[in-house]
Amino acid sequence: MNSDALILALAERLGLIVAGAFLLLTITPIHKMRLRQGPSWRSTLLQILFFGAAGILGTYGGNLVSQSVANLRAMAVITGGLFGGPVVGIASGLIAGGHRILIDIGGFSAVPCGMATMIEGAAAGLLTLYLKERSVDWRWAAGLAMGGETLHMGMVLALSHSFTEAVELVRIIAAPMILLNALGAATFVQVINVVFRYRARQDSVQAQEILDIANSTVSHLRSGLTAESAMATARIIHSRVAVGAVAITSEADVLAHIGVGDDHHLPGRPIVTEATRTVLETGQPMFLNNKAGIGCGHPDCPFASAIIVPLTKGGGVVGTLKFYGTASKSLDLVLFELAKGLGNLFSTQLELENIQITERMLAHAEIRRLQAQINPHFLFNSLNTIISFCRTSPEKARSLLQDLSSYLRKSLEASRGFVPLSEELDQIRCYLAIEQARFGERIRIDFDVQDGCESWPIPPLIIQPLVENSVRHGILAHENGGKIRVQVRKQDGHLHVEVKDDGVGMDQNQVDRLFAKTRLDSRSGGIGVRNCFQRLEQIFGPAYLPSVVSAPGQGTRIDFMLPMPARV
Repeated sequence: MNSDALILALAERLGLIVAGAFLLLTITPIHKMRLRQGPSWRSTLLQILFFGAAGILGTYGGNLVSQSVANLRAMAVITGGLFGGPVVGIASGLIAGGHRILIDIGGFSAVPCGMATMIEGAAAGLLTLYLKERSVDWRWAAGLAMGGETLHMGMVLALSHSFTEAVELVRIIAAPMILLNALGAATFVQVINVVFRYRARQDSVQAQEILDIANSTVSHLRSGLTAESAMATARIIHSRVAVGAVAITSEADVLAHIGVGDDHHLPGRPIVTEATRTVLETGQPMFLNNKAGIGCGHPDCPFASAIIVPLTKGGGVVGTLKFYGTASKSLDLVLFELAKGLGNLFSTQLELENIQITERMLAHAEIRRLQAQINPHFLFNSLNTIISFCRTSPEKARSLLQDLSSYLRKSLEASRGFVPLSEELDQIRCYLAIEQARFGERIRIDFDVQDGCESWPIPPLIIQPLVENSVRHGILAHENGGKIRVQVRKQDGHLHVEVKDDGVGMDQNQVDRLFAKTRLDSRSGGIGVRNCFQRLEQIFGPAYLPSVVSAPGQGTRIDFMLPMPARV
C-alpha cells in the first residue's frame, strides 16, 4: 500500500472513530465526565477509560503495513491529556501504548510504537500545567500530534531491530500518520468542545428557567406556605412548564392543584397519594414513571408519571412540590432537575418568611433590604461561568470563586453603618472580575481615585449598584460593549463620586423613574439604583440626591457628593 492509499484508508477510519466518539459523548453518561463541579476520581477514571479505549480503537482501526500498523492512537491519547491533564494523559497513554506492546498486532515496531504513544499522552497532560485553558485548543492538539508522530517515526528508526525494514515502513506511513493524527486530534478536541459547550448552554437555560420562575413566585412565598401563596405559585409554574398538572401540599393537605386531575386532587383536602406521604416522611425527591407508584386510588386518574420534591424549613419537611405527567405530557430527567432546583429555592424562601421589613427602619437597616434582593441571575450566571472555567482553567475558576465569595460576604454581612471607600471599591472589583470573565473585552473599567480618599467613610453598597447598573443596562446593551469610569475626588470638604459609562443611555422618562418615591420590591426595575438614591436622601437629606445626565446613545453619568459623617 502506498502513502496516498494509506491516507484515504486512515481518513475513513478517522471519520468513523470521531463519529463514534460524538455519539458516546451525547447519548451516554460519558458526557458528564468534564461537567462535574470540582475534581472527582470517578470523573478521572471515566476519562482514562474513555480515551484509553479510544486509543486502542485507533490501533485496531489502522492498516497493516510492512509487518506494522499505521494507526490513529496518538489523536486519542493527546486529546485525553489536553482535557484531563497529566493523570489522564499518562494513564490513557499507558493503556493504549501498553496494549500495542503486549498485544503484538504487527511485528518489529511494537515497542517503539507503544513507547511513542505513552510519551505523547504524557506530554499532552503535562502541557496543561503550563498552558492551562489555552491547551484545550485544536491548534495545540494538532501541533502535539505532528511533533509526537515525528518523534514516533524517529523511535521506529532508532529502536527497531531491522533498520532496513524500519526505513521502508517509515517511508510509507510517516506522512499519513503525521497528517491524519494531527487532523484527528484537532477534530477530536473540537468535537468535545462543541459537546461540552452545548451541555453548558443546556444547563444555563435550565438555571435561567428556574430563576425566572423563582423571581415570579418570590413575592408570594414570602408570606409563607399558605393556600393562597401555593395557588399563585402553582399557577405560575403550570403556565411556564409543560406538565399535566402542578400541585403543592403542606404536611397533611393539598394546598394547590393546577391542571388535569383537579376533579379529585382537590385543594383543601387531605393528601391522597402514597408517594407524596413517602416524600414527606423521607425528605427524598422521587421520580415515578408508572401510575401504580403514584398511589392515587381514583379509577379515572389521568396521571402516568410524577415528580415529587420536598419543601423544607428549619431542617424539617413542611410540604411538597409536585409535577404530574400524562400520556400526552410525559416527564423526564430535565423536569426532575428543574423541580429539585425549584424545591431548593422555594425552601430557601420559606426559611426567610419571618423576615419582615418595617417602614420605620434606620438607615443602616435599609441596606439589608437591598442585600436580600441581590439579583439571583448574577449569582447563577457567575456559578455557570466558574463551572465552565473548572474545565478549562482551574486556576481562573479558583480566582473567580474567591471574588464571588468576597462579593457575597460583603453583600450579605450585617450592616455596620459606614465602611471605608476602599471596601466599596474592593466590592466593585470583585463584581467586575466575574462579569469580565463572562463578557471579556466588552466590559472595560477605569478607576480614578484621588490619593487619601480610600479611608473616607461611606454607606455600604452605595457605588457598586451604580456600576452594576452601568454594566447591565448601559454597556452590555451596546453591541460592542463599552467603558465605565469611576472617579472619586475630595472637593470642598466632601467626597465627590462620579460613575460614567458610554453605553446606550436613557431617555428622560427612564431617568425620572430612578427618582420615583414608590415602594421598592424585587420585581421593580432599577431597584439597586433607586435604593441608592433613597438611602442617600434618607441619610444625608434631599440636598445630597445624585445628579443623572443621560440621553439615548450618549451614555449615562451619575454623580453625587458625600459629606464626612459627624459620627461613624
